[in-house]
Amino acid sequence: MAAAQGRLSDGADGMDDTKEGDRDGSGTAPPAFLAAVQALRGSRLRPQIEIESTRAPQRLAPFAYALEATVVDGDQDLADGRLVLLHDPDGHEAWRGAFRLVTLVRAELEPEMAADPLLPEVCWSWLTGALSARGLSYGEPSGTVTRASSHYFGGLAERPAASQIEIRASWTPREGLGGVPDTAAHLASWCDLLAQVAGLPPAAPGDASVVTLPQRRDPQSR
Repeated sequence: MAAAQGRLSDGADGMDDTKEGDRDGSGTAPPAFLAAVQALRGSRLRPQIEIESTRAPQRLAPFAYALEATVVDGDQDLADGRLVLLHDPDGHEAWRGAFRLVTLVRAELEPEMAADPLLPEVCWSWLTGALSARGLSYGEPSGTVTRASSHYFGGLAERPAASQIEIRASWTPREGLGGVPDTAAHLASWCDLLAQVAGLPPAAPGDASVVTLPQRRDPQSR
């Protein structure tokens, strides 16, 4: 990614992406949504995470804003993900609120770690634990944890087998003053999840019972 480490890029997609899904075509987003997006863009994150805005989906909600992130170590990518903020000013019955956060997080694993039968439950607990650790209130969480293995043959036979974990999830952030959720804190929690999946040590002293994934044996070069 081209974004500077630890902050959001002011690239071409920028705030213009808040117009995605605008129902009347005017490009005028509600103040609550603009405030939520501005909080995301003003966040400062740990330096190993590169993050930038990207084009948002157009049909999931009247208004949407999207971010992509990569966890890096030197010139190696350890994990990556996408976070989408959705907003429906009229509220959404399934969300039980006017905002929704949707995410995809991916990382490669050691084969022996991928074989752990408890891995999906552990990875899901990392998501909910990251939100709870920052005291965030949220509702209606849902998602999947998928693990996949790749084995190479023929001209690729020299490559070692590779395993990957993928977390897809969504939740409703509780709205605060002015009907605006604390999106900056939710972004920080999401980055905590990314770092944990990547096998990075905690940014600050934490619970010794927390288990992180080991870093990949051969991380992907950037």
